[in-house]
Order: sequence, then structure tokens, then C-alpha cells
Amino acid sequence: MLKDLPLIKRLKKVFFALYKNITPFMSWVGELKDTKIVKADILAGITVALVLVPQSMAYAQLAGLPPYYGLYASCLPVAIAALFGSSRQLATGPVAVVSLLTASAIEPIAASGGEGYFIYAVMLALMVGIVQLTLGVVRLGMMVDFLSHPVVTGFTNAAAIIIATSQLNKIFGVEVERAEYHYQVVWDTLKAGWDNPHLLTFAIAVGSLTIMILLKKYFPRAPNVLIAVIIATSVSWFFNFEAGGGRVVGKIPEGLPSFELPSLDWAMVQQMVGVALAIALIGFMEAISIAKAMAVKTRQRLDANQELIGQGLSNITSSLFQGYAVSGSFSRSAVNIDSGAVTGFSSIVTALIIGLTLLFLTPLLYHLPQATLAAIIILAVASLVRLQAFRNTWRVQRQDGFVAIVTFILTLLFAPHLETGILIGVLLSLGLYVYRTMRPDISLLSRNTDGSLRDAAKYILKVCPQIAIVRFGGPLFFANTGYFHDKILERVTNQPELRFIIIDAVSMNEIDATGQEMLHDLARTLVEQDIEFLFARPPIEVMNTFERSGFASKEWADHFFNSRDQALEYAWQQLAKRKHHCSAEGCDAQDLSGCLLRRKRRPPNPLLGIMFGGRKL
Repeated sequence: MLKDLPLIKRLKKVFFALYKNITPFMSWVGELKDTKIVKADILAGITVALVLVPQSMAYAQLAGLPPYYGLYASCLPVAIAALFGSSRQLATGPVAVVSLLTASAIEPIAASGGEGYFIYAVMLALMVGIVQLTLGVVRLGMMVDFLSHPVVTGFTNAAAIIIATSQLNKIFGVEVERAEYHYQVVWDTLKAGWDNPHLLTFAIAVGSLTIMILLKKYFPRAPNVLIAVIIATSVSWFFNFEAGGGRVVGKIPEGLPSFELPSLDWAMVQQMVGVALAIALIGFMEAISIAKAMAVKTRQRLDANQELIGQGLSNITSSLFQGYAVSGSFSRSAVNIDSGAVTGFSSIVTALIIGLTLLFLTPLLYHLPQATLAAIIILAVASLVRLQAFRNTWRVQRQDGFVAIVTFILTLLFAPHLETGILIGVLLSLGLYVYRTMRPDISLLSRNTDGSLRDAAKYILKVCPQIAIVRFGGPLFFANTGYFHDKILERVTNQPELRFIIIDAVSMNEIDATGQEMLHDLARTLVEQDIEFLFARPPIEVMNTFERSGFASKEWADHFFNSRDQALEYAWQQLAKRKHHCSAEGCDAQDLSGCLLRRKRRPPNPLLGIMFGGRKL
């Protein structure tokens, strides 16, 4: 029986982990006994819903779908994400970037507004949900790390510009033919808008935008989007905007969306799998970044893999109830937490309000101008354009700045094929990282005037002809062993009197079989030239590798040191035994008093003598 205890403990851990994954909402359900928390969550949920109704309709329009698809994606998916995610305040639903990616994936293969377009949008949401759920279940949330900050910076700025310019036809009230690339459509739209704009549509768009901007500036706590929607809808109804050639939301089917299994076209599944992966990762990255920021603020524990499960189930639910792909929203999450949301119950309240809107309030949205929805989108994505981020990235690392700029330009050029810009950005980022690891910093060190060992080239220091201290700045593995080998032999060639090479291995935090074999062979080669290889400050992981391979045993056992000074002391002792004479001025191998690497004693400070009662220090 005692032998079975470890197995029982492991089974309990597995069961507990499964229970937590299946019921993460149990961590906050008990808190709803507090009426203050319930009131705060209800108020926050209603506030978010007032923002979500017009936003979701606008983003559905951005995705090329009828506005009510945004309401469908804002009902059950919002509640599911709150119940099965790990963040309490993350507000899930339609977002600008995911909507744009949805449109970019489907528009090349189906006509916008057609039945096939709707089917593919629902199918894409299912694919995104399956990818996210799978990654969460197998604990692969780390995959989002492949989207480096420079790639995200370049893509987000480009996507914001693409989203804003994609609404120009609704701002001017014109229609142009679809072209292969987005910049061609923008040019055609600008020409059509200049030559023959629909002035009433343009006036409503500008008016809606002005109302939202002024309210946000002078009355920041007012629901600026909702107020603009109410005013624009009232004006549209009063002046019969639709009869004058203006475009309105129109009739929205009454009632909640029905359960319906998505149709799967396997040929289209294969064609859209790349975009589904991109939406899954970008959508999750957006969600987790918001959730992390709020977790720091509320001091909650965040589980990235559980959040993937929540987002995945949310997207699957959206597809089962005629919605499209969703993600966490920056703006609505900020509204949620600022409104006092404490638990995920606030999102359930939001979902209930959207459900009530679909049941009873859809007739009120009939006269809502599409130009107003376009203005909402433009205002929402304006904050995503952060050109200062390019400058900051460039200052930190020029290669990263280059990646951000290239991703930005290619995303703009290849739009609506947005996945191309992302893919090239990721590959370029990985390629430059591999290049940096293939060419790590290798510095020759010498003694500085302050007694420390510094980069001789950077500080213009003299080097010892017989002892070279080389600092290697990174892991030693198959991709950079050749570079390391060549640099050491280059040092041997440049210093004919060289007798000792000390490798400062403090940054060599990893070594593979190729690196270890190269070091062993190089050490033997150097011995034949009367040059010894010494290692100073090797990390414990690297020492363990050397010991397992036998490199740190037998004849090499005394060539590893805890500090550089210990390695230098060994080298000086060996030089003295061999009675080598150093050609450096003032250096004698017998006493080494003038050695360039000897730490010079500083003269005593008379003030210290006074402070310590005249004792010698």
C-alpha cells in the first residue's frame, strides 16, 4: 500500500489540474455572496455592453459581415470566455485586428455579402477556436512568443492604417471595385470620394467623429460612442437618410442566434489554416497582454494556458451560434476594470444585455448610419498607431528596429494578405536572432587603470603577449563553434608569444555536443603549439557537461577556475617555472611585477588611516 502512495498523489494532482481547467470560474463564484461585488459587476457589465453594442456592429462591418453578426459574437462567446479564462476583467468579443484578418482571409475566396462569405467566416472562427483550445490543453501558450515585439509593433501599426483606410468608402459614401492589393483600393476610393462624394454620408461621418472626439476630451466619463450612435440614428430617422441614398444598418433579425453546426469545406480549411493560426496567435497575444496588465493592477494570478482554453472555447461557441472570430479587447477591458469589475460575472452581465438587445431593441438600430459605424472604427484604431514605438525599438536594437519597419512596410504592401507580412516578419526576426547567436560577442580583455578587466579594443588597452583573456558572450553550440574556433586561432596568429588562453566563460550558459567536441580538439591542437587552454567562471551547467564528457577530468582537470584571477595566477606560476621572458616593457616572467594583467596595488588612503585609528589596512 505504501508503494502506491506516490501514484495516488500524482493522480490527485492530475485530477486537481483537470478540475481547475474545467471550472476556473469556481475561484470567483463564491465572492458573489458579497452584494457590493455583485453591484459593482452589474454596473461594469452594463457599461461595457453600452460600448460593445455599437462597437461589435462596426467591427462586423469591418470583417465584411452584416452588423448583427457582431452582436451574435458578443453574446454567448463573451460569457464563455469569462467562465473558462483565467482573467477576471478581460472583456472578450469582436476586435478590430481580428475582424480585419477575417476579412483578409475570406475576401479573396468569396464575395462580400454572399452566403459563402458568411459560411467561411463562421468556419474560420471554429478553426481559430480549435487551434487555441489545442494549444491551451497541451500547454503550448509559449508559441505566442514567436511573435516578437518588433513584429507586433510593425504589424499593429500597419493594421491600424489598413483598418482606418478600409472605411473610407463608407465615409465618402462611394463604391469602388475590389483590387488585388489594398493600396489600389484606397487610391480608387480617394479618387471616387473626391470626384463624386455622397455629401450627407460624409457629413454624418464627420459629425459622428466630432461628437465622439469632443465628448472624449471634455467629458471623458460619458459614453461617447453610445451618444454619437443615438444622435446619428435620430438624425438618420428624422431626415430619412436611407431614402436619400445613405446606407443604414437596416433590419436586424429579432431573437437570439440559433445553434447551428458550421459547414466544413475541407478545401477551404486547407487554404485558410495559415490565417487561422495567425488569428489564433495574434488574437491570443492581444488578449493575454491586456490580461497581464490588469493582473498586475489587481494582483491576480494569470494562467496563459487557461486563457488560451477560454479564448478557444469562446471562438468555438461563436462559430456554433453564427458568430465570427473574437478576442480580448483593449478598450472594453479598460472600461470594464475602470467601471469597478471584480469578477467574471461582469462579462456575464454584458452577455445578458446583448441578449436583451437582440430580443427587444433591434428595431431601434434600423436607421443607424453605416458611416457612423465607420467613424467608430477609425476612432478605435487611431490609438493603435504608435510611430514612437519604431524609434524606441531602433534605439534598443537596430536589428529589431529593422524587423519592425520591414514588417510594417510589407503588411501595408501585401494587404489584404496580412499573413504574408506577419510570416516574413517572424522569419526575419528568427533569422536575425540565429545570426546574432552565430556571431556572439568575443572580446579580448586587459587590465584597466581602475584595476578591472575590460574590453581591450573598446578601452584602447595594451594586451599581454603571453596571456590572452577572451570573453565569450553566449552559449556555445553547433551554429557558432566555427566562429569561436576561427577567433581563437586568429588570436594565436596575432600573438606569436602566446602561451595561455583564458576563456572567461561566465556567459557560456549552455554548450552542446558539437561545442564540447570542438573545445576538446582545439585544446589538443593548442597544446601541440605549447599553448594551454584555461577556463574561468564556467557556469555549473557547463561544468557538469564537461565532467560527463570527460573534458574536465584527467589531464584537463586543473584547467578550470572559479575566477579569472585564479586562472591568471596559474598562468603566471607556469610561466615562472618555464622561465619564459615576456617581451612587454617592464615585464619579467620571473617576478611578473610589471605584467600588464597584474592587478596594481592602490596607494593607501590617508583618510582611511585616520578613520580606523591609524591601523594598517
